[in-house]
Amino acid sequence: MNRLLVFISLVFTLALTGCAKPIPRDYTGFKQSKPRSILVLPPVSQSLDVNASHSMLSQMTLPLAEAGYYVLPVAVVEETFKQHGMTTPQDIRAVSVAKLHQIFGADTVLYVDVTDYGTKYIVVSSETRVTATARLVDLRTGKQLWSGGATASSNEQDSNNSSLLGMLVSAAINQVANNLMDKGHDIAGMTSARMLTAGVPGGILYGPYSPSYGKDKI
Repeated sequence: MNRLLVFISLVFTLALTGCAKPIPRDYTGFKQSKPRSILVLPPVSQSLDVNASHSMLSQMTLPLAEAGYYVLPVAVVEETFKQHGMTTPQDIRAVSVAKLHQIFGADTVLYVDVTDYGTKYIVVSSETRVTATARLVDLRTGKQLWSGGATASSNEQDSNNSSLLGMLVSAAINQVANNLMDKGHDIAGMTSARMLTAGVPGGILYGPYSPSYGKDKI
């Protein structure tokens, strides 16, 4: 019976997704800016998990580089901020775009907020979920070029267990394992890729180092 309900729910969700039309975005400013490089700042996290900011930060360079942008090395950026007496994401977030441009010389800066990170036990299941939002701002003009967000969950991968006892045991085991192994780090990678992949509806545009540069259909 449970499997039947899950199947019906899945079909209903797919039907709604298929009917939903993506909201058109205005990429005029993004195209006029023609950014070549991106400075990624440490994400500001609203989660109590101390790993949230660094976990997201360590996995955002790859999708941006694959999109065709030069991304300033995370270690170099972090060390530069330390030399200027700034070590927390909140302090770094307060630096003006003019100062960031003066220090790093990048075309744009990416601000990221992590609003949810970690594993939660919910009745008969456990879920590791990471949600984040991002804003890309032109460091030469201060104008926002793009914004977006994404969520990824361990429940997207987990299989279903039909018995109540099995679900309870499975949830408890998964919660302990997820906390010990920091499964949030893996889910953060999914969130990062989902949020920063180019060429998808609502996503960023391809950069000048991509063969798809200037061919965006979004």
